[in-house]
Amino acid sequence: MSEIKLGLVEAKFADIIWSNEPLTTKELVNRCQSELNWKRTTTYTVLKKLCERGIFKTEESVVTALISKEEFYSIQSEQFVEETFSGSLPAFIAAFTKRKNLSEEEIEEIKNMIDKF
Repeated sequence: MSEIKLGLVEAKFADIIWSNEPLTTKELVNRCQSELNWKRTTTYTVLKKLCERGIFKTEESVVTALISKEEFYSIQSEQFVEETFSGSLPAFIAAFTKRKNLSEEEIEEIKNMIDKF
């Protein structure tokens, strides 16, 4: 999949879809009007853009996700580690833990994840 990213406002829009799918375009317009204070045209413009990126699709006026929220953020995390740390997860963890101490529970959870992998 090509590189995909969402800006802050696009992420809020995407969350509306992920939290309520499947939903009609009319329902989406109404939700975006109440939650984001958007006009119908803004909703359709952003929806079209995210459909072109392969995140969502619209068929017969029903909007659904092509990738889940979890999958999207997994892809975005992989891209971040690749771009920032040359793909090195240990380098990312080393940088992350320099400013944030991990709890014993977090350390155990990471160990369990590694063992399962």
